[in-house]
Amino acid sequence: MKEEATPPTPPPSIAFNLPTLVGNELDYVRQAVEGGHTSAAGPFSRRVADLLREAHGAADVLLTTSCTDALEMAAMLLGPRPGDTVIVPSFTFVSTALAFAREGFRIVFADIEPSNLGIDPRHVAELVDDHTRAVVAVHYGGIAGDVPGLARAFGGRPIDLLEDNAHGLFATVGGRTLGTLGRLATLSFHETKNFTCGEGGALLINHEEDVARAHVLLHKGTNRRAFLLGQVDKYSWQDLGSSFGLCDLNAAYLLAQLEARREILARRRAVFEGYARLLEPRAADLGLDLPRVPPGDVPGYHLYYVLLPDRPTRDRVMATMRAAGVMATFHYVPLHSSPGGRRFAARETDCPVTDDVSGRLIRLPFHNALSTQDVERVVSTLLAALG
Repeated sequence: MKEEATPPTPPPSIAFNLPTLVGNELDYVRQAVEGGHTSAAGPFSRRVADLLREAHGAADVLLTTSCTDALEMAAMLLGPRPGDTVIVPSFTFVSTALAFAREGFRIVFADIEPSNLGIDPRHVAELVDDHTRAVVAVHYGGIAGDVPGLARAFGGRPIDLLEDNAHGLFATVGGRTLGTLGRLATLSFHETKNFTCGEGGALLINHEEDVARAHVLLHKGTNRRAFLLGQVDKYSWQDLGSSFGLCDLNAAYLLAQLEARREILARRRAVFEGYARLLEPRAADLGLDLPRVPPGDVPGYHLYYVLLPDRPTRDRVMATMRAAGVMATFHYVPLHSSPGGRRFAARETDCPVTDDVSGRLIRLPFHNALSTQDVERVVSTLLAALG
């Protein structure tokens, strides 16, 4: 009897994202549990805040349960006046706009630059007016936007620059660390980020005059920090606030990640440069646009994207790659055309680059567990899908 041939085993799928595990996370979490302080503002939280404060030269760093919470604290620190607006890029995660909308700001959506997918200073210059309180720069993928261009776009108006630096922790532009360029900046430690504790964030405070009120907001509207510093004999309700603080279990996990930052970033850089090495020689012939890092800048190595010629090609290529076990995916749906965006916008704006990029962008798998062979398989699958 003729034996039937055993079908070949398909290669394992390549996940789009896998959280990084560097070795000390569980040990630090155990120490936090055994130490008895598992709520916010514990010893691991202080160590993380000190590390981030030193890395950025910040006046203070407050750990939060998410980057969304950090953005909400930033919005509360600004405090809206009647008619105030905040300009944000349409090409970003919803939290960048949501945090300010829920505090009562009206949102003005700006387009992005094709070169770095960050907010376009030329469009911002057209949008700013006497109602503009702040502009939020989002460093997409950890590649810095044109912050000097934004400063010129303000035209001398007293407008605050805020940084949503969820993608770019430890990245630099012109020798300066992202997160130090404006009044406030936010970080994310979500499961999908370079450094993670499942869910977490931080508010970087660059102006000393914001520190005291930020702590009141962090501590549920009370002056608990003043009490802990011995400045008052008891603490009481002073202002608005919320329960924003990151618990020490999460901070313990996060500390292990941040202590291994050189190892983590080196591996992510290798993945980023591996994609670039394989794709750049083919990009022009295939009509692909790839990330561009200005000379001298150090990106955050958060993701690697490819802009395909058009939306139908993007959708077809993505479906083909996923069918082959390579979990590529798209990214943001433009906020300016979303139901919530239209509801909370101060006025309608056109964002043609955002509309174009959103329909053509594909993100390739990107995490520390990717091997050189995995990167090669991702690229070969992409090129085969393109035909």
